[in-house]
Amino acid sequence: MIQSIIKAVQIMKLFSSGEPRLTLGEISARLGIPKSTAHNILKTLISEGFIEKVEGDAYALGTAIIALTQGVRVNVELRDRAAPLVRELADLCRESVYLTVRDGDAVLYIYAVESSRRLLARTAVGDRAPLHCTAVGKSILAALPPEEVEQIITRAGLPAFTPHTLTDPDVLRADLEQTRQRGYAIDNQEHEVRTFCLGAAVLDGQGHVIGACSVSGADRELIGRRRDALAPQVVATAQEISRRMGYVPATPARVVDAPRLSKRRQAAAD
Repeated sequence: MIQSIIKAVQIMKLFSSGEPRLTLGEISARLGIPKSTAHNILKTLISEGFIEKVEGDAYALGTAIIALTQGVRVNVELRDRAAPLVRELADLCRESVYLTVRDGDAVLYIYAVESSRRLLARTAVGDRAPLHCTAVGKSILAALPPEEVEQIITRAGLPAFTPHTLTDPDVLRADLEQTRQRGYAIDNQEHEVRTFCLGAAVLDGQGHVIGACSVSGADRELIGRRRDALAPQVVATAQEISRRMGYVPATPARVVDAPRLSKRRQAAAD
């Protein structure tokens, strides 16, 4: 446990709607720490926008807090709107289905329906994974502007997780182009050995990629013989989640043949 971080969090938690402003003395007294320590922590929080200095000796929460709460709101809204669709897809495919959001240069798993056949008896929710070696991550990358993809490659690199990880930038670029053309990404044991995935991007009301969903299993047939049946279902689910997040496509979707899901969704819409 890093005490300075704990103290910084405790300082921010002191502020409330009833007490939006506190002085250095009040902060010091309530946390039982020297004024010099409180002052140094406040200076750091101010530099990052989480605390603002107001008139006199008073402090208040900064605007950086707003960005964090907005991100939490979007994630919760996405999870709640997507959850029934994720469960429906899992029932149909009889495999694990995941919902993720982009978290900087990684993906964050925010909802999952795990298959009973999954080798590890744990949930992926809360885990983070790289963008370049997961189906959810590659579907997100494929939906980003090329210049942003290059920036991510430069910052994060392309570390290998298995012998199948795409570590050559040119090979990854070619794979992303294939993803764009077919409408979904494939993970062929690129993040975990004996794990195969199909993933599709989720967009918001402005058409910006905010996350992705995927079907994952330990059977190679998921990306082989079963792919023609499963891929349209994954894409249709991602498209419906995007629609529920406010996205209206300018042109008809490329992959639309998902009749087994559409009946229940049409009934729900009616």
